[in-house]
Amino acid sequence: MGDWNLSIGALNEGIRSRLAEKLDNGTCGWRQLANVVMDQPQFRCSENEMTTCSLQVLSPTGSPGRYFLERLSERSCTLGFLLQCLKKIENREAVQYLTATVMEQIRITLQPQSQHVAEGGRAVLVCKASGPAGIGYQWFRGKEEVLDGSVPELVLCPLTPGQQGPYTCRVNHGENFTFSDWAHVRLVRSADSSAGVRSSLFSPSVSGVCIIRQPQAQAVAEGDTLCLECYAEANPPPQYQWYLNKQPVPMGKDSTLKILCVTTADRGQYSCKVFNLYHEVWSNQVHVKIDPGSSIHPSFAEVNAAAMPIPTRQMSKLYATDKVALLMGNMNYVHHRPLRAPMADVHELTNLLRQMDFKVVSLLDLNWQEMHSAVTEFLLLLDRGVYGLLYFAGHGYENYGNSFMVPIDAPASYTSENCLWVQDVLQRMQERETGLNVFLLDMCRKRNLNDGVPPQPGKLKVTANIVFGYATCVDAEAFEVNKDDLSNGIFISFLKQRVMEDEKVTVMLDRVAEDMGQCEITRGRQALELRSNLSERRALTDRIQPSGCQETTSARNLQWAIAHVLPESRNLQFDCGVKVQLGFAAEFSNVMIIYTRILDKPEDIESCSAHLTDFTGDLELDLKISNQETLADAGSLLPMDILIPTELPSLYTRLKGLQRLKKELTFTVCLQYQYMNLDEEVQERQTVIVGKPLVSKLNLYETRLPRSHSASSSFSQSTSFSECFGSSFPDTDNSSIGSASTIWSYYSQPKVSSENINLPVEDDSEGLFDADLPQPLRTSKSLPHGQVEDHTYRFSSMDNFHSC
Repeated sequence: MGDWNLSIGALNEGIRSRLAEKLDNGTCGWRQLANVVMDQPQFRCSENEMTTCSLQVLSPTGSPGRYFLERLSERSCTLGFLLQCLKKIENREAVQYLTATVMEQIRITLQPQSQHVAEGGRAVLVCKASGPAGIGYQWFRGKEEVLDGSVPELVLCPLTPGQQGPYTCRVNHGENFTFSDWAHVRLVRSADSSAGVRSSLFSPSVSGVCIIRQPQAQAVAEGDTLCLECYAEANPPPQYQWYLNKQPVPMGKDSTLKILCVTTADRGQYSCKVFNLYHEVWSNQVHVKIDPGSSIHPSFAEVNAAAMPIPTRQMSKLYATDKVALLMGNMNYVHHRPLRAPMADVHELTNLLRQMDFKVVSLLDLNWQEMHSAVTEFLLLLDRGVYGLLYFAGHGYENYGNSFMVPIDAPASYTSENCLWVQDVLQRMQERETGLNVFLLDMCRKRNLNDGVPPQPGKLKVTANIVFGYATCVDAEAFEVNKDDLSNGIFISFLKQRVMEDEKVTVMLDRVAEDMGQCEITRGRQALELRSNLSERRALTDRIQPSGCQETTSARNLQWAIAHVLPESRNLQFDCGVKVQLGFAAEFSNVMIIYTRILDKPEDIESCSAHLTDFTGDLELDLKISNQETLADAGSLLPMDILIPTELPSLYTRLKGLQRLKKELTFTVCLQYQYMNLDEEVQERQTVIVGKPLVSKLNLYETRLPRSHSASSSFSQSTSFSECFGSSFPDTDNSSIGSASTIWSYYSQPKVSSENINLPVEDDSEGLFDADLPQPLRTSKSLPHGQVEDHTYRFSSMDNFHSC
């Protein structure tokens, strides 16, 4: 069956052109269609549009029917509605063509997956599609067709270096065709130890299917909606097939089975088969009872026909309106011992949170002003029902229940005035009416003897949605483990094993604490401490269900996206005929990788290379590790070959501290080349300007104005984002990004006893490291608060930021 709910835009170019030909007539054509579709106001065309449509006949290739279909496509007209209207104007030829086309639409049901395979091993790429009988398959490696690649499964065995690269499958039937996603096949050379380390951290490998959420028994009243869920982790990604009384459910091919308006025919035993190319597992079998006269509340489910109903998790109520995370890692302190682990810790946690649909801002090495500004931008992205997570790795301290994060420019004998106050951040998060506030503080909690009377926070609201996960106990230090060329903090080493579990946040952290307690090298030295007043079973894996205010959601997404824009890849043509490609990738929100490679060179040039130099003065750039042949040599954690899926040699340069970029990023590409039979080397240079990439658009270096008490009362929680942004908000052009900011003032908090900030403690406290191989321990986050200076903050931007 075809999907008539798709938009007209889902039809490919050829099909729309053929359909338009059948509408370019005066009896049952586009004019008659325009009169019929006006029954729905959103599809009504203006006089100007109708005139423009008529004038299409003046162009040799113009088509009024095609122009009219484009207007309907822009208004999201569905294929089903178009078919009804074509029947009303009795255009039988168009009806027959559209019906046949939609019924024969090709849909890819299983996309090929990227794979890392040892040389001589076996790689299997699978592409499956649904549609008319006789679908054909054509595999391509890059632009070259793969011989014998006319089947859904492409087997590469034994895999050779010449076979690695990007693959796609062309699925076709007659004139209709579609292409699959690209899948990259890469070799993993076991002899390369450094590659092996990174492969284990970042590269996908074939794994079994593991069901992480089982379906639950249900008791539903007739006429209600039945919703069963089964979630699994697997590589390649899992597929699902639901069964009722051991018979497959035709529409049950997703992780969630939803049946609207159930009847007694829908009762029985449900189960789900979860499978991929290599494995297959079955979920628990659960009983669903449909009672014609039932008035059972949806928060209860029946385990079996004879059991009493017991409460289950109310999935419909436990959701986030959005999920936002700020991750900060400070390593290179000016006046204190540098750390090694925060970079890898922030990188790994970023990747895990993104898999749970968090919008993540990850920042390294921030000074005092930059930390304050970054936290402010993070707070202003929060809203009612949003899950907010703040992670900090670096030096820190705790005095009288108040925790402080130390910036990299803190003086030798710092106090609270030189640091960022965690409890103040919490209070300001509460003002945003967030759904969940999670603080993960990977720092020491030793007392700072240089600090005097601690600041007094404002009174916290009783929100029952606060979770503090401390990497260590009060008056204790946190440690990092150095292993090979990578370092991890003890906390993240265990947290990354558990953070994606579909459990209440506190339960997940309890298990992390238990794991740490069983590890020999941490026992008696470091123990996770959990403080929480969370009263609901909220998990980091909870789904996102946007609020009813689409304007608010769109504003947050756009603002997020603006500050995570990378420069576009570009090709530079030099006078000698050499073509150089520049590419860009984000490792963190304030760390960018630039790669250069030679795309083309004349035959009379024997050798050439392109180096980057003369960068804008605000950046942190280590010339010793610039223009390196591998990402690792450039100091990056990104896996090799993740940026360029070809064999062309490249040079990599890593730019840090983008938050300090005050002007547009400018640098010079220096091309050095040598002609055949000539000893002298020739040089050409081109200056490149790429604007302000990633987080540099936020201007975190700018000083904010003091906060005022009166300002806060003039702004209510219900004020929409557009009212704050002003008319310049939608403009995403680089030249006007600064105008997207607006002033938001916070009030000074009244002073209350520090006892008011204490949170109820949840007490619960397997080994990660080799027991017989002692690891070197280092104190990773010690050192030392005062009155945090009030500021006026701007809402700048930040969306989905991809690390490669």
